[in-house]
Amino acid sequence: MYVVLILIVVAIVLGPSLWVKRVLAKHGKNIPTMPGTGGELADHLIKRFGLGDVKVEQTELGDHYDDNDKMVRLTAPHFQGKSLSAIAVAAHEVGHAIQFHRNEPIARLRKRLTPAAITVERVAIFILMAAPAVAAVLKVPQSGLLIAAVGVIAMLSSVFIQLLVLPLEFDASFNKALPILIDGEYITDDQVEAVREVLRAAAWTYVAGTLASLLRFGRWWAILRGVT
Repeated sequence: MYVVLILIVVAIVLGPSLWVKRVLAKHGKNIPTMPGTGGELADHLIKRFGLGDVKVEQTELGDHYDDNDKMVRLTAPHFQGKSLSAIAVAAHEVGHAIQFHRNEPIARLRKRLTPAAITVERVAIFILMAAPAVAAVLKVPQSGLLIAAVGVIAMLSSVFIQLLVLPLEFDASFNKALPILIDGEYITDDQVEAVREVLRAAAWTYVAGTLASLLRFGRWWAILRGVT
């Protein structure tokens, strides 16, 4: 029963990531008749919506928009590709650029909370790593448990902060990218459902990252239980 529960938890945590990869691969085949690449579309949309100094570049660190550098970053398949995945992901990331350019409330919330989430998670990991050592040096198991409890609370706080900004992803996909692609006739009617599926996956990429944080928390908890 214990093994079954572990498998269920792992499936819940890793399931979204595997689904996202499957959807992107499913619609990742280049379409010869596509008028441009994902990178070219992103550059076009940036100019169309007057997003100022925002630029587009290829990256190996995952598709994302960096508001600090004013940069839409796309992985090679989406920057160079002419697939529905490339077009949809490019539009999604430009959707983020639009959110920040317009200084929308959800964008302001993310700008405030995301650095906090990163800092809190790093502190949590440091605390969790230090807990066994502190307990061993002081020879007081309770001290290790106390530090571990603080670390656990900090890590859960980080996950909660990440969950607060999830609506930003769905807004970028379905209030920005999808209407832009449909109304601008960048995609045909028979491509809408496939693009909708890719945009849903793009939005859930962030959810997958949040769940991965929970998995890291689970691993640390298991380690601490074994040590203390």
